[in-house]
Amino acid sequence: MAEEKVYPMTPEGKEQLEEELEELKTVKRGEIIERIKIARGFGDLSENSEYESAKDEQAFVEGRITTLENMLRFAQIIDSDEVDKDEVSIGKTVVFKELPDEEEEEYKIVGSAESDPFSGKISNDSPIAQALIGKKVNDQVTIETPNGNMQVKIVSVKES
Repeated sequence: MAEEKVYPMTPEGKEQLEEELEELKTVKRGEIIERIKIARGFGDLSENSEYESAKDEQAFVEGRITTLENMLRFAQIIDSDEVDKDEVSIGKTVVFKELPDEEEEEYKIVGSAESDPFSGKISNDSPIAQALIGKKVNDQVTIETPNGNMQVKIVSVKES
């Protein structure tokens, strides 16, 4: 039997997924059912774009519900308190300087389910996080990226 994928996440990330799941089940499902009911009233379903649109959205929402339920079922909550306070781990925010130009960057390392690079949350599966996890303040690290290697120095690690 295939081994199930584990989804590492912070307690906050799990809570966000639970809220999204609840919203989809209790609000969004009902809205879509109502749209389908209204669209059926327009007649011939074979040429009814409102009906097709609602059915497509229903399929997407049901797929997302299944995905979220699976992620939550196999969630592994990461407790960053179990790691040294100056060590990079999931659930912590790391600040590093790119060498040699000393440009600072800051990211919170989260599980893949919580990843949102535009808000500074990177997945533990990303090349940057993979290179930094387990390292400590003042360590110099080489990060292999698709655009080539970059050298960084860890400036600080904060509980998030």
